[in-house]
Amino acid sequence: MIAVTENAVKHLRELLESKNAAAGTGLRLMVKRGGCAGLEYAMKLDTPGAADQVYGEGGVQVIVDPESLSFLDGSEIDYSDSLSDGGFKVNNPQAERTCGCGSSFEPRKADAP
Repeated sequence: MIAVTENAVKHLRELLESKNAAAGTGLRLMVKRGGCAGLEYAMKLDTPGAADQVYGEGGVQVIVDPESLSFLDGSEIDYSDSLSDGGFKVNNPQAERTCGCGSSFEPRKADAP
């Protein structure tokens, strides 16, 4: 399950409208190898594929592929208006540690509580 805050819903809706996105377009959330902590978050506007998990909140959707979901289950997507680090943010309970900018993380070990 991926939760989306009201603030993130508002900003995602505004982003989709500003891009004149086609119906069914949402925010794709992915995990890729890289970043200073081992794995990094990536996001883009996209439409869901057959294997994707789709989470809908407030008329918008977040799309996650099965491989990324294993690292993201239980996460919350928020939006920050910060001047130095604004944008969509992932609050991930499966992250053992994150880098200073919050864009990469090290996953919690499978046997860790």
